[in-house]
Amino acid sequence: MTEQEQTTEADAKPDVPTRSGFIALIGAPNAGKSTLVNQLVGSKVSIVTHKVQTTRALVRGIVIHEQTQMVLVDTPGIFKPKRRLDRAMVTTAWGGAKDADLILVLIDVEQGIDEEAEAILGSLHEKKRKVILVLNKVDRIEAPKLLELAQKANEMVNFDKTFMISALKGYGCKDLLKYLADNLPEGPWYYPEDQISDMPMRMLAAEITREKLYLRLHNELPYSSHIETESWEEKKDGSVRIQQVIYVERDSQKKIVLGHEGQAIKAIGQAARKELMEILDQKVHLFLFVKVRDNWGNDPERYREMGLEFPNS
Repeated sequence: MTEQEQTTEADAKPDVPTRSGFIALIGAPNAGKSTLVNQLVGSKVSIVTHKVQTTRALVRGIVIHEQTQMVLVDTPGIFKPKRRLDRAMVTTAWGGAKDADLILVLIDVEQGIDEEAEAILGSLHEKKRKVILVLNKVDRIEAPKLLELAQKANEMVNFDKTFMISALKGYGCKDLLKYLADNLPEGPWYYPEDQISDMPMRMLAAEITREKLYLRLHNELPYSSHIETESWEEKKDGSVRIQQVIYVERDSQKKIVLGHEGQAIKAIGQAARKELMEILDQKVHLFLFVKVRDNWGNDPERYREMGLEFPNS
């Protein structure tokens, strides 16, 4: 065999088939689903706050591991709905799980198997695809309690695999990522290699501002607020002009968002603009307005803006 033939044989590698699929993350509010999506993607694609039910529609984060493209579907937290918006979000969450190749069930180990987690586990008995248990925030409890929790959850549902992680710190996430990549079906990738989310930038910009709104006014602002990006204008100097409207249901809520002498909305705008500049890698001119829209939670158009189906009842 010639030297050239030896080199060619050494360099040749068998074709490795590509894999791809959808992975739904379900769990109670604040179980850490959005944090885990951001951790696995390696970039921010889903907003994170300590206010429950921050995620309203399905957010898809795209991550590549070796030859596998994973589409991580961050769903709204599942809980007992009380309002029309609640019902829309819970329906959306289960819909995201129904269409997925794999399902990750996240449990906050500090909360344990509470009423909400128990209801979710009870709905998984007739599973038709692999369901993986992910115990999150494991750095916050002692090992014996953690093992007891894992055993209890597996007695309730025959999980295909159990992972113990910290989505915030990244502990255990590499092992989880490898398992997911190895257990998706062979097939072509759904998205370009450099794409990390399928969310339009106008919607992502609105989500970033909503995150800053919740972080600033966590306990003061009622849950019923909504943000829309009304205009997006690319300027000749390379900057972008974004105009957004924060919708609330009452004048009293508008005063909270504005703050004393406009200080609250100014701080919200500054924080959102800073993060948008980092994401877009360009100068951002962000203009925020606050409007009162009575009973927007029963307006079908607002649901379409959020990517939710409007419940008839």
